[in-house]
This record gives sequence, C-alpha cells and structure tokens, in this order.
Amino acid sequence: MKSVIQRVNCASVSVDGKVCGSIKKGILVLLGVSDGDTEADMKWLADKIIGLRIFEDENEKMNLSLQDVGGELLIISQFTLFGNCKKGRRPEFTSAGKPEFAEMMYLQFVDYCRQTLGKAECGIFGADMKVSLENDGPVTLIIDSKA
Repeated sequence: MKSVIQRVNCASVSVDGKVCGSIKKGILVLLGVSDGDTEADMKWLADKIIGLRIFEDENEKMNLSLQDVGGELLIISQFTLFGNCKKGRRPEFTSAGKPEFAEMMYLQFVDYCRQTLGKAECGIFGADMKVSLENDGPVTLIIDSKA
C-alpha cells in the first residue's frame, strides 16, 4: 500500500456536488492499493499514519501524533499512486490493485482506522471525487508499506 498524507486544518470530499466526508484538524490520506498488499500491510500503514508525530507541541516541534491532538482522518482511494510514468507520456496503472480487491482493502483500512482512532471519514471508492483541503505547514509525506 502507498499513501500520500497531508497534515490539514480541515478537509472535505464531495461527489456530485454533495459532501460525503469532512474533517477538522487531522490528516488527509490518499491511499493506493496493489494486488500484492496484505492485511499486515494495511494494519502497518494505518498504525504508522495514526502514530506519526507530525503535529506541533508547545515548543513548536513536530512531536505529537494524531491521537495526541484528538485529530481526525479523511481517507480517499487513489489508484493513481501506482501510476508508472517511465515510458511515454501517458501513465500506466498495471501495478494498481484490481478494483474488487482494492475496494475491499480500502474499506478494511477505513474500518481499522475507525476502530483504532474513532474519527475517520472517507470518500466513495471509484467515484469522481473533488477534494478540498487547507494544508497545515505544509506537511506532506509519502509512506509505502513495502519500502
């Protein structure tokens, strides 16, 4: 699994002009799934994101986790994270998980985050989504469960 995470003051996702998920202070997660991903990858990545110390403490040092600050997650499926741009000008997505498998893993990731953290919103898998956010910092990180 691959993710791009952004520390945000707020974020939301809408489909067909209707907001289907929104958070206040927290982390926006763009999540990509490949066919080789496992439940262990899913749990490792979720725990890593929830436990990352990327929020500032009283000394303005990144020393607090999402749990420490009572933050929220917004999780968006993002198969394009597995896009390969090495050849030509059009990316190929053969490394992205097949839709049925990717959706199952995405939903398991969302459920696991909700059980672990409590507050986790999400988009709609496979939909044409519009994501809005106010990046805080900006703080943006790439995390790969295989790396």
